[in-house]
Amino acid sequence: MTTFVDRVELHVAAGSGGHGCASVHREKFKPLGGPDGGNGGRGGDVILTVDQSVTTLLDYHHSPHRKATGGKPGEGGNRSGKDGQDLVLPVPDGTVVLDKAGNVLADLVGHGTSYIAAQGGRGGLGNAALASARRKAPGFALLGEPGDLRDIGLELKTVADVALVGYPSAGKSSLISVLSAAKPKIADYPFTTLVPNLGVVTAGSTVYTIADVPGLIPGASQGKGLGLEFLRHVERCSVLVHVLDTATLESDRDPVSDLDVIEEELRQYGGLDNRPRVVVLNKTDVPDGRDLAEMVRPDLEARGYRVFAVSAVAHLGLRELSFALAQLVSEGRAARPKEESTRIVIRPKAVDDAGFTVTLEDEGLFRVRGEKPERWVRQTDFSNDEAVGYLADRLNRLGVEAALMKAGARTGDGVAIGPEDNAVVFDWEPTVTAGAEMLGRRGEDHRFETPRPAAQRRRDRQAERDEAEQEYDEFDPFRDKS
Repeated sequence: MTTFVDRVELHVAAGSGGHGCASVHREKFKPLGGPDGGNGGRGGDVILTVDQSVTTLLDYHHSPHRKATGGKPGEGGNRSGKDGQDLVLPVPDGTVVLDKAGNVLADLVGHGTSYIAAQGGRGGLGNAALASARRKAPGFALLGEPGDLRDIGLELKTVADVALVGYPSAGKSSLISVLSAAKPKIADYPFTTLVPNLGVVTAGSTVYTIADVPGLIPGASQGKGLGLEFLRHVERCSVLVHVLDTATLESDRDPVSDLDVIEEELRQYGGLDNRPRVVVLNKTDVPDGRDLAEMVRPDLEARGYRVFAVSAVAHLGLRELSFALAQLVSEGRAARPKEESTRIVIRPKAVDDAGFTVTLEDEGLFRVRGEKPERWVRQTDFSNDEAVGYLADRLNRLGVEAALMKAGARTGDGVAIGPEDNAVVFDWEPTVTAGAEMLGRRGEDHRFETPRPAAQRRRDRQAERDEAEQEYDEFDPFRDKS
């Protein structure tokens, strides 16, 4: 069973906003109580937050679909709906959030760091909030906006001070098991380590973390073996330790050539050139390994490496190595800029931002794109004629009709508001007169309805009576024809 997962695809859905309420106050002896519909509640957000107690993305591997709760609809009596509850998802320290194209959206490092992965929809206004001097009793309310639906990727980059790199079976897992309390799986075959192991080491007054990265082989930076899957776990480490096998049974390998191969893979991966290196010659408890370590040590020191001959099995040279790594870690921490407390930066959007664009597409279709027009369309109940008329008034005041005319739109041309995959398309009819003076009974707008059947029948009967009276006047023999 998988116990370590460092890459998942997460499907998050924020809560939708609650619908506004269209209600009229009714009370004895108050026939004209006025509108009292409340606003809908805001939908909940989906928030990723770093939690130090979480070390893997396993939960999201098994349950990749997460959804926040929606806002409640408004009610009569000016009662607003309850806001939806935010969904907080804990992630390990060092989690990187990516979009579907692989672009980095957020790099979550440090306990409590958070990122809003999906924004909840705003609630719709009730008819009490829509009332004005001209529209005293709106017969409609605005719908709540749907919440964001996003597919994001989560990648974990281990936050450790020291990273052990080297060929498979070089002794990295054995080394971390004796330096710390970590208990990784250890065996004498390649690729025993399938996932990074993390341990905590105490050397004097310095406490640091050490990571054992699965073995690298030639071509790892291009995806060969397991290297590419876990090379990202060394990106945040401040010290790299080359663990070289001095007792390998392969005739075409030696510690110096192994070091050159691993360094080439790290160079091709990129971003690790400025990290201090330490070379560990492991398995010196074997006589041949001890002799080989003495042979290659001068060559490695001539290259500028600090070299330590150790044996993880016999516990030789471990104390010197541990304190040397502690010194490098302390120097790296001291050289880092002082961390400041996270500042909350609020960048509100301008309330008067009326930006939109009108473009002519193929087949004579005009497309309108803009935050306000698209939001207004999402909040409109198209089954209510008065709501549609209110939308037409808002678009006209925003300048959409003037922009369509300037772009060459004519009566009957197709107009789409919104993106291609989710747009409202209609035949354009320019508004000659707009405003509440066009409204009839509550819930109606004469610009978007045909005459009512009862009224049409009355007009037809009146026309028939007028015609009958005219015929009677023409053929009445007693009518004074002078």
